[in-house]
Amino acid sequence: MSETTVPVTPAASAAAPVVAESSTARGRRARIALRTLQVVLALFYVIASALPKLIAHPSAVEGFDRMGWGSAGMYTIGLLELAGGIALLIPVLQSVAAVALSALMVGAFVVQLTYFDGENAATPLILMIPLALIAWARRGHNADLLRLVRRRA
Repeated sequence: MSETTVPVTPAASAAAPVVAESSTARGRRARIALRTLQVVLALFYVIASALPKLIAHPSAVEGFDRMGWGSAGMYTIGLLELAGGIALLIPVLQSVAAVALSALMVGAFVVQLTYFDGENAATPLILMIPLALIAWARRGHNADLLRLVRRRA
């Protein structure tokens, strides 16, 4: 046996499948974690963010009145958040929804700075981080969406 040849022992050959299994298990755990993140964000956008606007909760009404946007702005933003939250759960729309909600969060950040003296300005920025992760991780679905749109046109 030459010096460059490494003998294969039963322990070494048994370790190879374990590495492959751990890689597969790691990928599965990552997909589950990403899906869980999407569900949590969807619940946040639908329940904690859109619902108060859509039912005209006094705190939402006060904020939109303070900005001068009134109920039309409140309901519009609420509907956008509701649509984005639901779209985060639809496979072909996940990436686009994450990008759209990120754009909405840019607007929310600017509003927080200009109308509310930056009181909760960090919140939209914090939400943009997992949204960017979802948009990137689910970017493969964009080709599927484009095919669907082209087929309908």
